[in-house]
Amino acid sequence: MDDKEKLISILKRINGRGYKAYLDLKGNYDFGLFSLTIKHVQRDPFASPSLLQVNVYNNSFPAELYENITRKIALEDYISRAFRKGVNNSPISRRGSGKSGILLIDCGNQEILQRSSVNISEDNLELRFQLGLPARGRRIMGNEAQKILIKILPEIVFASCFYENLPVEEVTTHVKSFEDAEYLRSQLEGEGLVAFIADGSILPRESGVSSKPLPGAVTFKSPTTLRVSLKTIQDEIVTGMGIPEGVNLIVGGGYHGKSTLLRAVELGVYNHIPRDGRELVITRADAVKIRAEDGRRVEKVDVKSFIHHPPGMGDTSRFSTENASGSTSQATNIIEALEAGSRLLLFDEDTSATNFMIRDERMQRLVSKDKEPITPFIDRVDELYQEQGVSSVLVMGGSGDYFQKADTVIMMDHYQPYNVTLEARKVADEMPLNRRRESRGKFTYKERYPHPESIKPDKGKRLKLDSKGVNQLVIGPEFVDLSQVEQLVESSQTRAIGYALYQFSKSREDSLKRKSNICEVLDYLETKMNQEGLDFLAPPGRSQPHNLSRPRRYEIAAAMNRLRTLRVDS
Repeated sequence: MDDKEKLISILKRINGRGYKAYLDLKGNYDFGLFSLTIKHVQRDPFASPSLLQVNVYNNSFPAELYENITRKIALEDYISRAFRKGVNNSPISRRGSGKSGILLIDCGNQEILQRSSVNISEDNLELRFQLGLPARGRRIMGNEAQKILIKILPEIVFASCFYENLPVEEVTTHVKSFEDAEYLRSQLEGEGLVAFIADGSILPRESGVSSKPLPGAVTFKSPTTLRVSLKTIQDEIVTGMGIPEGVNLIVGGGYHGKSTLLRAVELGVYNHIPRDGRELVITRADAVKIRAEDGRRVEKVDVKSFIHHPPGMGDTSRFSTENASGSTSQATNIIEALEAGSRLLLFDEDTSATNFMIRDERMQRLVSKDKEPITPFIDRVDELYQEQGVSSVLVMGGSGDYFQKADTVIMMDHYQPYNVTLEARKVADEMPLNRRRESRGKFTYKERYPHPESIKPDKGKRLKLDSKGVNQLVIGPEFVDLSQVEQLVESSQTRAIGYALYQFSKSREDSLKRKSNICEVLDYLETKMNQEGLDFLAPPGRSQPHNLSRPRRYEIAAAMNRLRTLRVDS
């Protein structure tokens, strides 16, 4: 390993030369308390920034802050944010061409996720980040590069990677908040709950493009009849509204907070940073948001429990289409969620197909059942819970027909919840429905077995895996639209999904040599990530990825199911 003086001498030598001379920087350099590795040098100032790595010797963080995987994830997340804060507070100059001077580390927004940019162990702290090496035109700005690498970068490292230089209480709070959320989530099933919203939570967000809390928003207060008390890992009592297992409706007038509550619940599968307002909004990890998705591809999904004998479509136990309608896409999304292991489905009528959710008495009388191939969700929702153990949470503002199916009805009024279950039952009794149940037979679906070779991550002779923002996955020649997969929160998750699909397509593990169904494939990927971390996902030649965050199995399945090349057996 060279010392930093060697780095300085190289920068002086290549100053003013063509950009390719930056390749001379590749290597390891000792900075005393840490080492700097320049792993990959960008081709020109307009290309993706260069990849660097810092290894801090003799990690100074107390072992109790990372003694288990829960605390380790939270601490690593905090360090990545501290590094970004140091970058934002630094005097780095963005002068020059292209990405000159840009310094990036992958870290989160409001959610705390396991990520590949920071890795802590007993004797080492490793950070992976990017730097746009500065240039004027395509001529190296060696003095600017030296200022960043020799002066500014060490200051950022000292401010963010050494425990003694950080606000101790803030670090502890970040770790403790994450740990409390995980502990509360572990209690939900035992308490017969699917979600918990703590009193004092702030659910409204700043805007449609900002996930920060809305200043001055009404704080959440649970209705007494749904109030439950849970304990944090420190034995502190937390009170809030428990949403029980079963069929749950969220009702109320427009703009009173129905969708805001549901959005908080659907993102309650993640833990949030302190002061987000949703730190203790906790949802079971297997919750999946279901919506209509016109135009999506479907590959041999068994939707016969919802769609049967449609004109010209044939057998719907192996339903395929390149361009699904709203109702067929919503039916498909339910089956695929259950196939991946979900036992909690979330719906908002605003993003649902009306003819899939409900067929009222008048429509039944006008259009006879033998002319309607759709079994509406209202005729399966109670069966899904009673026979399959699948709970539902539904926002319904326009149809009271679900009152007869609901176990719990929550009304939102000026962003406050009220338990109106008894009132809803009274309305249902006073105005009984004469609509006929339209389900045919028991709810069932067939498992599917994906072909690994149908996932094609190569474009020509080159591996192509990336994300274009949160909503688009690039895999080989294909762009996969994930804009309707609403529980994705980071582009780093989307990128990791592409890597996960690659690993499945290339795996030669004994556990996947035999034919595996989709649930078994997801089990395999989760087990490997649990055992080996996110580095497991990296393809050959891309070891130690710097910009991945942990995706859920349900979003991996969603991306696989939307691949135009996917082939399955059923």
